[in-house]
Amino acid sequence: MKDRLRRQISDALQTCFANDTLHSGVVPEVQIEVPGNPEYGDFSSNLAMTMARAEKKSPRQIAEVLVAALGGCEFLSKVEIAGPGFINFTLMPTCWYEVLDDIAAKRSHYGFSQFGRGRRVQVEFVSANPTGPLHIGHGRGAAVGDAVASILQAAGFDVQREYYVNDAGNQVATLGRSIWMRLREQNGETVVFPEDGYQGEYIRELAAKLIEEDPSVTALEEEEAVKRCTAFGVDNVLVWIAADLKDFGITFDKWFSEQSLFDRNMVKNELAKLADKGLSYEQNGALWLRTTDYGDDKDRVLIKSDGSPTYFASDVAYHMEKFDRGFERVIDVWGADHHGYVPRMKAVVAGLGHQPDDLEVLLIQMVNLLRDGKPYTMGKRSGNFVTLREVVEEVGSDACRFYFLMRRSDSQLDFDLELAKRQSSDNPVFYVQYAHARVCSIYRNAEEQGVPLPKPGDIDLSSLILPEELLLAKYLARYPETVIGAAQNCEPHRVVYYLQELAAQFHSYYNRQRVLVDDPATTQARLYLIDGVRTVLANALTLLGVKAPERM
Repeated sequence: MKDRLRRQISDALQTCFANDTLHSGVVPEVQIEVPGNPEYGDFSSNLAMTMARAEKKSPRQIAEVLVAALGGCEFLSKVEIAGPGFINFTLMPTCWYEVLDDIAAKRSHYGFSQFGRGRRVQVEFVSANPTGPLHIGHGRGAAVGDAVASILQAAGFDVQREYYVNDAGNQVATLGRSIWMRLREQNGETVVFPEDGYQGEYIRELAAKLIEEDPSVTALEEEEAVKRCTAFGVDNVLVWIAADLKDFGITFDKWFSEQSLFDRNMVKNELAKLADKGLSYEQNGALWLRTTDYGDDKDRVLIKSDGSPTYFASDVAYHMEKFDRGFERVIDVWGADHHGYVPRMKAVVAGLGHQPDDLEVLLIQMVNLLRDGKPYTMGKRSGNFVTLREVVEEVGSDACRFYFLMRRSDSQLDFDLELAKRQSSDNPVFYVQYAHARVCSIYRNAEEQGVPLPKPGDIDLSSLILPEELLLAKYLARYPETVIGAAQNCEPHRVVYYLQELAAQFHSYYNRQRVLVDDPATTQARLYLIDGVRTVLANALTLLGVKAPERM
């Protein structure tokens, strides 16, 4: 509807210039907003004020010219000038009926667009070190990354989901040593467990499983035994991680191994490309990247003086490889503690000739887990954090994903387990899902009563005249724009907010009006309206990875 109105205003402008009613010939971008107060109409524009300087007229004079030019527009029921020169537009009810026809025609594809024009985007998320179970912080990152990917796909981007496996470096070596020490303990030895070792019952579980599957590991020299423990631990933890994510409704198109960068000599090769471009230099026996040339506060070490690569070197090579694969836009979902890492990675991207914004980093803030408003005790199996699986098993995947997406990803989130399980309007996910189930229930009642179900193209919608009916249709019309806005800004919480508003409007309508009434035409029209609500609720929930139940 915004696009339709924008085209009509643009045509009116051209008419005004052609008739010499307006003289500058300067055609500004037509901005259209939804007024905060419904009494001001369906849409509002400040166009007259943006044209005042070029036209050398007051905004109100320009607004009067434009309103006169729009006088014959058949889909506008009212055009008014407000304040210093705002133009308010009220559309004919038939415009909102067309929205319902559009939803009925597109069904599960309503809200999809070609906004992204097939641009290739990679979304890398979770990427937790394979050293232990996923915790709730990883869960929030998983929900955000997956929802962002789905929203981008709906907006017409070509999206690949990727998990970067940090299977090289000190963290996995520490995992191997931790398993080896627990294995020796289980074998009757007295050992001093390393201070930096991984705690938690899962390390003992891995040690017990390894010795059961491969008793000969105890006969190996310590260095070889630790390598065996490391490989075994990484493989098993990745199986846990993949299983946890699958149960959370998340699958990846690609799992990328950090170790593969070294196995294929890619770190060395990619760093050589940086040297060829003059982007790196040697100093005090170390290799440095000139990140200060691109806005970083200091240059960064790639290869230490002892010849060992830094974590930054792997990340640089990995991101160079991403763009080599043809991705036009790369989105990383990181924990908030990595915020200092963002400028240096953007510096790398800029140094390679890309726009810094071709790399976008979404930072995920902490989740404060509560039970009835009080901090929740940490899990025992993990040792020092609550696992994602614990939470999913208690409240379900739907509640987890919805709650994780309710706030901007860079703001802290309070997640109350008891509230998430409550079947009441206080629980946001229940409130939204119940709206969908309620429409399904009305449709079942209609079938049981022998009421004919509405068929697109064969319905008289003229009985939809109540303000709350038209308001529902207007909310439905906003959905495609909501998806595009969420895609542009990588903000899935926008879809959550929209769902809560739509559900609130529907519940309010349901509580005030009956759908199945004595008048057949009104019943058909209202069934058609709420079927649009059902479709949009389901489509939006699907983007978030949340089910739309038919019964609750």
